[in-house]
Amino acid sequence: MADSLITSAQLRAIMPLAGARADVFAPPLASAMLQFEINTPTRAAAFLAQVAHESAQLRLLREIWGPTPAQRRYEGRTDLGNTEAGDGKRFMGRGLIQITGRKNYLLCGFALHLDLISMPGMLEQPDAAAASAGWYWHAHSLNRYADAGDFVGLTRAINGGINGITERRAFWAKAKDVLHV
Repeated sequence: MADSLITSAQLRAIMPLAGARADVFAPPLASAMLQFEINTPTRAAAFLAQVAHESAQLRLLREIWGPTPAQRRYEGRTDLGNTEAGDGKRFMGRGLIQITGRKNYLLCGFALHLDLISMPGMLEQPDAAAASAGWYWHAHSLNRYADAGDFVGLTRAINGGINGITERRAFWAKAKDVLHV
């Protein structure tokens, strides 16, 4: 890949509903991709496909809160570090890959030098949203799935299941085409 790992034009081609958000997100995404070793066309295509689905093409930086039955179960989940009353909603999914839970906010904030415990909404800002996606990718060694072409394994590692797999695969195919994978 050239100097920039992703351009606005490439983002728009992969995520047509992103519109002008592609211009806003291209620089922080390129920076996060470089920082977290998402540095080959194969890795970038897989990463951007997952980002496209998780963020509804860069349009949602916060989980839509119902609360749904699944969201109600965030409360008290010690695996997410949600140990205080209200943690479930306070640490809802945010960022381009939907960082969820007090524990992940703490770890992500530590890695990115951000106080996400006091200011969880920071993950709704473009720079932090992109950096948190890169951090999550790196912290969970997701390049191994991208490098192996294991898109189902990658989706499970991000989502916990295969929700939206058809759309994710469509974004992946488009990203591979745009990035010449």
